[in-house]
Amino acid sequence: MEMKWFLSKIQDDFRGGKINLEKTQRLLEKLDIRCSYIHVKRIFKDNDRLKQGRITIEEFRAIYRILTHREEIVEIFNAYSENRKILLENNLVQFLTQEQYTTEMSKTIAFEIIQKYEPIEEVRKARQMSLEGFTRYMDSRECQLFKNECRKVYQDMTHPLNDYFISSSHNTYLVSDQLVGPSDLWGYVSALVKGCRCLEIDCWDGAQNEPVVYHGYTLTSKLLFKTVIQAIHKYAFMTSDYPVVLSLENHCSPAQQEIMADNLQTTFGESLLSDMLADFPDTLPSPEALKFKVLVKNKKIGTLKETHERKGSDKRGENQDKETGVKKLSGVTLFKKKKTRKLKIALALSDLVIYTKAEKFKSFQHSRLYQQFNENNSIGETQARKLSKLRAHEFIFHTRKFITRIYPKATRADSSNFNPQEFWNIGCQMVALNFQTPGLPMDLQNGKFLDNGGSGYILKPHFLRESESYFNPSDIKDSMPITLTIRLISGIQLPLTHSSSNKGDTLVIIEVFGVPNDQMKQQTRVIKKNAFSPRWNETFTFIIHVPELALIRFVVESQGLIAGNEFLGQYTLPLLCMNKGYRRVPLFSRMGESLEPASLFVYVWYVR
Repeated sequence: MEMKWFLSKIQDDFRGGKINLEKTQRLLEKLDIRCSYIHVKRIFKDNDRLKQGRITIEEFRAIYRILTHREEIVEIFNAYSENRKILLENNLVQFLTQEQYTTEMSKTIAFEIIQKYEPIEEVRKARQMSLEGFTRYMDSRECQLFKNECRKVYQDMTHPLNDYFISSSHNTYLVSDQLVGPSDLWGYVSALVKGCRCLEIDCWDGAQNEPVVYHGYTLTSKLLFKTVIQAIHKYAFMTSDYPVVLSLENHCSPAQQEIMADNLQTTFGESLLSDMLADFPDTLPSPEALKFKVLVKNKKIGTLKETHERKGSDKRGENQDKETGVKKLSGVTLFKKKKTRKLKIALALSDLVIYTKAEKFKSFQHSRLYQQFNENNSIGETQARKLSKLRAHEFIFHTRKFITRIYPKATRADSSNFNPQEFWNIGCQMVALNFQTPGLPMDLQNGKFLDNGGSGYILKPHFLRESESYFNPSDIKDSMPITLTIRLISGIQLPLTHSSSNKGDTLVIIEVFGVPNDQMKQQTRVIKKNAFSPRWNETFTFIIHVPELALIRFVVESQGLIAGNEFLGQYTLPLLCMNKGYRRVPLFSRMGESLEPASLFVYVWYVR
């Protein structure tokens, strides 16, 4: 039956005789078989018996079988099929309930799966599933590790802003290093497309009375402030409806600050939040209340009430001194000297700052006594790390009330990043990373913010929001740990380091990131000379004390004995967004691009 179906699908393509590699690839795509060109090329070569670069219909069938026949899938199919040929609707229901933990299981769901994935018409009409259909289902998005519920905004978005982790970037205008690299609008566009909700804009006086954006005292190129604002306006709400915060690193004269204020108002219009919301006079509003709004984060003169009273008046030429610490980079060396100078703030720009007033952090005690609800702090990673080790409890008390932004230290001239997990663990809302720099920190950032529909806002766990909580990430008292078990079954068309062969020596590392006690790493044995379909069948168990903060990262490497292991791909996601059962783990490159169809096949279960 499957043979008959298969031949009916491909016969026409062989009417003219043998077919070449390109036609083979196209025919596989027509049959809905996702395959990597490099692997197909290799398998084509192995099956082209006459070595003329053209294959017969029988040789094509052999290639098709190699690509689709996965022993591990056949084993599962046979365990639920009564005759090893077909799955009845009831068998599928049984599989979905027992193995895939489908809680609200019904015949309708099984029927819909059969209709969607079974390619053989007579099998589909009989409400049954062939191995062909089952394989397609197991390879589908429905069987991915990431829960479908987490793909949409499902969290309560009516808490005040300080109750959320907010996807934030640092020096967003840079696309390489911090000293001589180019500044580019693409930095803003790509960050917004990735769901970033807090962008940093470093503003300086420019020629012809036009403020510019660049990394001051360095040789990075300059962008016009108004061009940056226009690009942000175009892409601000493409990925998420929730508010965008423009974190201004403002070094401009009052005259050019007034031009910035004009630019902001002209470009964003009604989207720009320039007054308190009636319902939130003395608390931070929620992401829901601020949908499609742009917030300006900058130093501010006076109170919100005074700002409100000045609405509509002419503010030109009005400004006020504010003390500010300036980091000066001498030459291109990173010698940092701080000198205090007076920054004059133009009233016109100051009045655009409502709920995100930048206020220098002095101490937790000072904040407890004097900090206003709409004042936010930015703390450098070195100081923040010290405080998180010495004063974790006070730090968490602080982040419950006030939006706190952590940014990379000045010595990271190469735009490298710190591990954001340590600051999420203490409730810091805006952990700002250099989005242009690939690697572990950005993998964690991208993985964490996959949750809640990729909206860039994630509700913090209750113990980082509630005042009666005594949570300390380094000293977990009364947790309810989860026991997570992952059976790593196999790899599917893993990426290759050298395009000429699919004989990589592959291994997988599974890592847990979370509170210090949950940090753990385990790895498989190396499968020699097989990147196409390695089989590990190894089981790993992790005890996770604070699952709400835990991220799981799968890393695939190719063993290199001389130069060390080579990174092939990774996937990171929050533990609580993981589906149970047989699941496919998609892989992403170092730059964050999808490596489809490369993936891992796992079986996951966890109990609390």
